[in-house]
Amino acid sequence: MMTGDVMTGRERITAVLKGETPDRVPFFPLLMFFASDRGGFSFREYATDHEALVSAQLNMFENYKVDAVTVCSDAFRLSADLGGDMAFPENQTPYCASPVVKGEAGLAALKRPDPMRKGSRMRDRVDAVEKLSRAAGDRAMVFGWVEMPFAEACNLCGVANFMMMLVDAPETAHKLLEFIAGIEIDFARAQLAAGAHAIGCGDAAASMISAPHFREFALPYERMVTEAIRGSGGYSKLHICGNSSHLLDDLAKNGADLYNVDHMVDLKLAGEVYSQHGAAFKGNVNPVADLLSATPEHARKAAAECAEVSRGKRYMLGAGCEIPAATPDEVFLAFAAAVM
Repeated sequence: MMTGDVMTGRERITAVLKGETPDRVPFFPLLMFFASDRGGFSFREYATDHEALVSAQLNMFENYKVDAVTVCSDAFRLSADLGGDMAFPENQTPYCASPVVKGEAGLAALKRPDPMRKGSRMRDRVDAVEKLSRAAGDRAMVFGWVEMPFAEACNLCGVANFMMMLVDAPETAHKLLEFIAGIEIDFARAQLAAGAHAIGCGDAAASMISAPHFREFALPYERMVTEAIRGSGGYSKLHICGNSSHLLDDLAKNGADLYNVDHMVDLKLAGEVYSQHGAAFKGNVNPVADLLSATPEHARKAAAECAEVSRGKRYMLGAGCEIPAATPDEVFLAFAAAVM
């Protein structure tokens, strides 16, 4: 690239992931409810119909200055395809109404699903990737999405039940995590084959456990997923909500190329840790205080402060978690303008 040339969103993000200098800081917030709202869809439509999701994400790219599009909508694709009792509220995220796995007997009854099975929720996400890749893949970075095994185990068992399993039946917990890791790898590879450039990997529940438990029950399985993604030619992004400050050193060892930093975590500290491991990071504007409830000038200033703290590192501007749908457009666009 010649000096002064304007990069595409895909080129800009790829440059940061490779440790190169982009033309500007990439703008990459997580947009789900905001995207569905601005696209004119109920969240139920957005999460169950890949055509709606693709339309809404392309609107984000064309009109809201983002450098990446994502198929992230909810954490229950695998739960549904394993026979979970799913609920699909009109304007909330889908969820599994009752545990899919209840102990080792429940685990033994599970069959490994095919992410390409027609009519499945996993296949719907693969189809979204394919259409986004065709529509914007030369201009925007296309991110697929899977859940990391620890978070997925919490989905399948219920959070409290799986946390108890770590103590009462650790061997069963490991068997479940290994089973899930294989499925998530299949799912990630299917999305990469459909045209994804990278895979977002959600492990929010892992922020609630101690560092020793993280190293035993989360980290080895995260590494399985990130190594498989890299081996298939893709990049990986870890999304972990909550205060993960006590896990930063361990998270940095999981092999991800990009880490989302929640607003509860010190961005400067996180940036130093991830940079020492040659990884990129993004965040960490508070999505409520600095966006939903903020003035445009406050949003721009908060974003500019994040970019300044992260100057010279592999950084992308985003928020600690997803952007609320009720965030005013003028506030969102001021947020984006901080790095434009």
